[in-house]
Amino acid sequence: MEHVASVSHCQKRLPWVYLGRMSMNNENVEEVTESVFIEAPVAPPVVQMPPKPTVDQFGNPISPKSRLAAALLAWFLGIFGIHRFYVGKIGTGILMIVTLGGLGIWTLIDFIVILVGSFKDKQGRLLINWS
Repeated sequence: MEHVASVSHCQKRLPWVYLGRMSMNNENVEEVTESVFIEAPVAPPVVQMPPKPTVDQFGNPISPKSRLAAALLAWFLGIFGIHRFYVGKIGTGILMIVTLGGLGIWTLIDFIVILVGSFKDKQGRLLINWS
């Protein structure tokens, strides 16, 4: 005996066997084996993201650091130079703490340079990737 159990938003039929006992008025107990097909969901295909580029169109190396993270750090904590610590520029980060980001002017300039895509990390690599 074959039954089909339907489940909403399913795409594939899988066999399933029911083994058990069936009782009628608690008197007649009989062994029951029946095949049932259930519809099970199929996982969506896995989409891999392409790897981040390591060089720009001119062959210059690109920093693995995120430009978005540097921009957010510069916007919210720029007067303390946290974005410079993030990219490895410890010396200028300390100078920004002492001068409070050049009284905000240095911070504003760094923020604009990060947004434009010309900011570099300690090794001289451009921060281009937003992720």
